[in-house]
Amino acid sequence: MKQRIREKLYIYYSAVLVLHIINVFLEIPWLQYIVGVLAIPMLGISFIWASKLFRILGGSFIGIGLIMYISAGLPAAELPLYLTSNLLMLAFLSVLPFINSVVKAGGYDEQIKGLMEGNVSNLGNLYMKSQITTYILMTFLNLSAINLTQQLLMENMRKMNTAVRNAFINKTTIRAFALALVWSPMEIIVALAIEGTGVSYLTYLPWLLLISFLALGVDLLFGWKNFRSIPYLESNPEVPPLPMGGVIREIMKLMFALVLFLAVILIVNHYMGLNFILTVTLVIPVFSSIWALLIRKWKTFRRDGLAAWKHQTSHMQNFIILFISLSLFSGALSQTDLVGVIQGPFLAMENYPAVVLLLILITYFILAMIGIHPVGTIAILLEVLNPLFDVFNPLAIGLVLIVAAMATAAAGTYGITVTMTSINTYQNPYKITLANLAFTFVFGAIGIMVALFLV
Repeated sequence: MKQRIREKLYIYYSAVLVLHIINVFLEIPWLQYIVGVLAIPMLGISFIWASKLFRILGGSFIGIGLIMYISAGLPAAELPLYLTSNLLMLAFLSVLPFINSVVKAGGYDEQIKGLMEGNVSNLGNLYMKSQITTYILMTFLNLSAINLTQQLLMENMRKMNTAVRNAFINKTTIRAFALALVWSPMEIIVALAIEGTGVSYLTYLPWLLLISFLALGVDLLFGWKNFRSIPYLESNPEVPPLPMGGVIREIMKLMFALVLFLAVILIVNHYMGLNFILTVTLVIPVFSSIWALLIRKWKTFRRDGLAAWKHQTSHMQNFIILFISLSLFSGALSQTDLVGVIQGPFLAMENYPAVVLLLILITYFILAMIGIHPVGTIAILLEVLNPLFDVFNPLAIGLVLIVAAMATAAAGTYGITVTMTSINTYQNPYKITLANLAFTFVFGAIGIMVALFLV
C-alpha cells in the first residue's frame, strides 16, 4: 500500500509544480502563497522516503533556517512564501527523463557504446575510448550513462584483475560525468549559476567548453600513460565490434540534435524573456516529442517517456527536501546579519581574485566531504559572493562556481556519482574518492586559471 501511494505521488507533485509555473507568468501573490502552503506537505511526505543523508541535510537546513527566520523577526504567516524560490528546479528535474527516453528510443545509446567494444590491445587505449564514449552519452543521458558504461565495462573486463578494473572504472566514468556536464544546459549547477550571476548561457558556453576540453585532454593523456602497460583481456573476443561508420553516423545525429537543442533554448530564452531554468523546463518535453516524431519512435517514446517521467517525479524525495529546505535557509539567511559574517573571508580577499576563486573550490570540497550537496553549497555561495559581482566579472565567479561543483562531484564521498559507482562495483566509496582527488584539483585549477583571464 505504501509503495502504491509512492508511485502515485507524481500527481500531487506535478500539480504543485504546474501551479508554480503558471504563477511565474501571472505573478499573483495569493497563488504564490497557496503554492507555498502546498509545498509543506511535499516536504513532509518526502521525509518518509528520502535517504538518511538528505533527511539529515534537509533537517539541518530547515532547523537553521527557522532559527534565522525567527531571529530576523519575520512573521510566521509569511513562512510559506519562503518555500517556493526553488520549485522551478524541481520542475526542471522532473522533465529530464524525456530527453533520456528519446535517446534510448532511437537506439543511439546502444550504437555509441560500440565505441568501447573490441579493437584495443591495452587499457590505455580502452581508457580513451571509454571516456570519450561516456562523455558523449553523458551529454544526453546524464546519470543513466554512468550505469550504462559501468555495466558494460564490468562485463567486458571480467577477466581483468578486480583492483585494476575498479581503478579503471573509478576514473573513466566518473570523470567523464564531471567533464561532460560542466557545460550542459541540463545540469542543475549550470542553471543555478546562470540565474545567480545574471550572465547568459551563451556567454558561459564557449568558456565552459574550453575548460571541459582542456581538462578532458589532460585526463586522456595521463589515463593513457597510466594504463597503456596493462594488456586488455577481452571477455568476449569473438563478438565483432559494431561498424565504425554506423557509430559515427549516430554520433553525428546526436551532435546535430544537441546543437539544435541548444539553439532552441537560446532563441526561446532571448525572445520570450524567460529565466533560463524555466526555458529549459518548457523546451525539453516539446523538443523531445518532436524529435521522437521525426525519427518515427513516437509510440516507444510516449510509453517509455511517460513511465520514466512518472517514476522520476514520484521519486524526487531527496531533491524535494534539499530544494525546499534550501529555499527557507537562503531566504532567511538573506534577512539576517549572518550573511555578512560568512562574507568576511571572501570580501577580505577582494584584491586577490585568485585567492577568492581558490576559496570557492576549497569550500565546495570541504562541504562535500561532510555530505553537503553541491546544490546546497552553490546556493550559499551565491548569497555570499553577490557583493563581489561589482568587483570581479561575475562570469569569472560563475565559471568557478560551476567547475568547482562538478570537479568536487567526482570525489565527493557522499555524492550520487560516487555512491552509484560504489554500488555497481562493490567497493568502498572512500577508495573512489581517493582515486579522483588529483583530478578534482587539476580540473578545479584549470577552471580557476581560465577564470583569471576574465576577472
